[in-house]
Amino acid sequence: MPTKNTIKNYLEGGRYHIYNRGVDKRKIFLDKQDCAVFLYYLKLYLSPPETFQYTQPLSFRLQHKLLTMNLSQEIELMAFALMPNHFHLQVRQATKDGIQKFMRRVATSYAQYFNKKYERIGTLFESTYKAVMIETDDQNLYLSAYIHRNPMKLQVDELGFKELSSYPYYLKFKHASWIKPNEILSFFTESNIHLSYKTFVETSPDNLLSKLKNLTLEED
Repeated sequence: MPTKNTIKNYLEGGRYHIYNRGVDKRKIFLDKQDCAVFLYYLKLYLSPPETFQYTQPLSFRLQHKLLTMNLSQEIELMAFALMPNHFHLQVRQATKDGIQKFMRRVATSYAQYFNKKYERIGTLFESTYKAVMIETDDQNLYLSAYIHRNPMKLQVDELGFKELSSYPYYLKFKHASWIKPNEILSFFTESNIHLSYKTFVETSPDNLLSKLKNLTLEED
């Protein structure tokens, strides 16, 4: 029987929860540089080219090469979170193959970086990424809370995973052209909209997972 959510139903304009973890559940983010590089690839592939600024950690030549494969017109990143051995992405794709191209580029780029840095060979991720379609606005809203609450569950957070998510962008502590929170925030009133979202996320009901059904990781 196929692993949960490895068979994917891609639709133009579809919203999806994408996640993957390290092979044998190994950690895929070992230090702050690893986290920064993964986020940098998200930024590189999703920033509108006219807004992208050439900076480290990649050489100018490599950045320019990868930027030619930019997907800012095909993928909209609504929410994300990094965890020690996995990651979550909440996206909308404009084209039917946008997610496939995006995940192939991000996963390949990061795995090559990781294997070179730690002098290892072989597969970094458990399998092909998992992707499940978000069917309702209610699921879309609660999925963002689930993603943003993930790092809050860590008992030890030496790398600062609570900040390595889109949550600070929802609360307007940070800003980036490649993160799109407005669709989720539109569920809340204009008055103290970010405070309202913070309350929603941090006091989400215990039955949060029941609202998401098959949208989450297997062990949840």
